[in-house]
Amino acid sequence: MFNSIFLSEISNKIREIIQNSPVGDLEKNINALLKGAFTKMELISREEFDIQAEVLRNTRNKLEELEIKQAALEAQISKENQS
Repeated sequence: MFNSIFLSEISNKIREIIQNSPVGDLEKNINALLKGAFTKMELISREEFDIQAEVLRNTRNKLEELEIKQAALEAQISKENQS
């Protein structure tokens, strides 16, 4: 999706336009507008994505371990009830 290189390129092009323009606050306004638009799109950084993916992997592993333990306990209870 969008990354910091893409944003930097856009920012640099806007900066070039501003240097040739008398409007001083235009850069700040455009940057704020872009950040606001990207925030509304609920974009996250790659770093945030990777962190959440790792958390999800760990959670899945723990869930699998718990399911195995539960199955073993249920088998043990079933075996004790049959005796």
